[in-house]
Amino acid sequence: MYFDLNYYMICKINDDWPGYSLDLFNYPKHYSGDLECVYIPHGVIMDRTERLARNIMDDLGDHDTVVLCVLKAGYQFCADLVERIKALSRNSDHTLPMSVNFIRLKSYVNDQSTEDLHIIGAEDLSFLTGKNVLIVEAIVDTGKTMTTLLKHVEAFRPKMIKVAGLLVKRVPNNSGCFPDYVGFEIPNHFVVGYALDYNEYFRDLNHICVISESGKLKYKV
Repeated sequence: MYFDLNYYMICKINDDWPGYSLDLFNYPKHYSGDLECVYIPHGVIMDRTERLARNIMDDLGDHDTVVLCVLKAGYQFCADLVERIKALSRNSDHTLPMSVNFIRLKSYVNDQSTEDLHIIGAEDLSFLTGKNVLIVEAIVDTGKTMTTLLKHVEAFRPKMIKVAGLLVKRVPNNSGCFPDYVGFEIPNHFVVGYALDYNEYFRDLNHICVISESGKLKYKV
């Protein structure tokens, strides 16, 4: 119900896309040797986020909406998306009254997703009852985590649920879940930056980058 194929155009990154050389961009030097390439530059992320904000305004404009930000990886995308929606509300005939709330999901150990999903801060979401809800997530891969979250949110009987995902991975075991608003569809690479982490590292990167094998070993737990 909530993951019908998006009728908006999606930016698809091909499997053979090598990314940009790290020498072309600024990034924290303490990550020297830990990254393979810049996969999606920060400016491209910002431009795509503005397009998603316009799509969301077209669909949800003039309706009170609860934005449910999925932490930790989703905080930067959510903040930038909300800012662009607010800017559109100030400069157009449509407005989107919003409140923002936060939950946290944890399912990864190193670079592997596990079956053990923890939902933190979502024990009581009764304030969603009868409301339009926009879930904002940084990345969707197998879709199992989002499916579990949706079932949990549905139990509080919101009026409508939409999902905005910055990244969707093409993975062989995808459950068929697809967000309503997608920034980029990417190959099955482990990416970091723009608040996406590997064991809590790399959140301070502005760009989305592919982590190197040496980076995985360095920060492995």
